[in-house]
Amino acid sequence: MMDLQHGSLFFHTPKIVSGKDYSVSANSKIIIITAGVRQKVGETRLALVQRNVDIMKSVIPALARHSPDCKMLIVSNPVDILTYVVWKLSGLPVTSVIGSGCNLDSARFRYLIGDKLGVHPTSCHGWIIGEHGDSSVPLWSGVNVAGVVLKSLDPQLGTDSEQDNWKNIHQQVVQGGYEVLRLKGYTSWAIGLSVTDLVGSMVKNLSRVHSVSTMAKGFYGIKEEIFLSIPCILGQNGISDIVKLNLSSEEEALFKKSADTLWNIQKDLVF
Repeated sequence: MMDLQHGSLFFHTPKIVSGKDYSVSANSKIIIITAGVRQKVGETRLALVQRNVDIMKSVIPALARHSPDCKMLIVSNPVDILTYVVWKLSGLPVTSVIGSGCNLDSARFRYLIGDKLGVHPTSCHGWIIGEHGDSSVPLWSGVNVAGVVLKSLDPQLGTDSEQDNWKNIHQQVVQGGYEVLRLKGYTSWAIGLSVTDLVGSMVKNLSRVHSVSTMAKGFYGIKEEIFLSIPCILGQNGISDIVKLNLSSEEEALFKKSADTLWNIQKDLVF
């Protein structure tokens, strides 16, 4: 912490504090949860679940007690399940507990599409929804550049039938985090920038749309209380609305499968 304090001149933040007593966080507007055991090489995010649930039990109630009006942004993995756990432990409104979810996955998706086309990723639009992990769902039906839907040019886009191997892009999205983990032992820069992006939308009340983890019950046939990434409007009050996308039948089936994957683990949790 001293290292950060010595750099405070370069921030617009007037005061940097730390401590073991959660009272130092009192009256926070946004609390970012990154606590958790480190993911091992070859370990899926879902395998982390019970170890990190126990950590949430020791952290969240005190934080919520000291900042009852805060927004909580969950980054710890497996983020979708832990966002549900934090919501239950905190007692906060569901719109105030947000998982970083597929915000980074969608950024990777847009980067890789842009790289393939030679177009800046800000001009490439597409979403990854569902689990932040192996069962995430790429929404090829809506991928577009400057309003031109790529599936209108190639109806087989993202399937095994098309010739340009677009489907591999989603595989790179899923494997990207694992590859960085293998190469340097942890991920940091991309997820840090993703979190900064989300916090900016809330602090500045930008009402931007992000694919973040929220309560998915009632959407696309989901009947369980489960958190998954879907496009949400983020502002100073957390999630103000959810964008209901028109999914293809295949995409909706994959989304439901993603929900089932998480539910089969979540339903057995004890906390």
